[in-house]
Amino acid sequence: MVIHTERLVLRPWRETDAASLFAYASDPDVGPAAGWPPHRSIEESREIIQTVFTAPHTFAICLPETDEPVGSIGLMPPRCESNGQSVGLELEVGYWIAKPFWGRGFAPEAVRAMQRYAFETLGCKALWCGYYEGNNKSLRVQQKCGFVPHHVERDVPCELMGDVRTEYFTYLTCEDWRGRAQCEQRDKGTVPLPHSINRKGSDDGVATTKRY
Repeated sequence: MVIHTERLVLRPWRETDAASLFAYASDPDVGPAAGWPPHRSIEESREIIQTVFTAPHTFAICLPETDEPVGSIGLMPPRCESNGQSVGLELEVGYWIAKPFWGRGFAPEAVRAMQRYAFETLGCKALWCGYYEGNNKSLRVQQKCGFVPHHVERDVPCELMGDVRTEYFTYLTCEDWRGRAQCEQRDKGTVPLPHSINRKGSDDGVATTKRY
């Protein structure tokens, strides 16, 4: 599956992306904020593509003109239990954007595409998101995309980094997402098409947690 937005293409990861992934995921300003250490080699990046990035609903965030991955985004089972606010499928969205592309609005654009995919294609009833204390860039992305504060978990073991952190969880229901989308359409006076999906194939930037 391939998802197109105004400026991005979200597509499955490929082993041939390993060099690009290493170039950006080796940056110490990217992974640690999200709970994972910088990649140490192209081989390690290739292994992550072969394992972590083969999970369902995981996409490379690419620039259409080069097809180069500049980040990653995906949906996964939520790491906290449903709070009873919705009845049905709930997932968690995680993402990261390479540092050279921070501040260009790519993270909100990709997250909005995943929201639409989750709610309209997968039939999700709600989405979770999260960020570690101090990751204000990711907080702002979530706020821009309509996520609202839900709860805080303290003394959370961050196994890949070998430390303990405070994590903030945010939440968005399908109903609230639809209401927000309708308001934005009225304000613009148009009915935008945030992205298209091709089923032929199988001030932002710092990541949410657990996305490598």
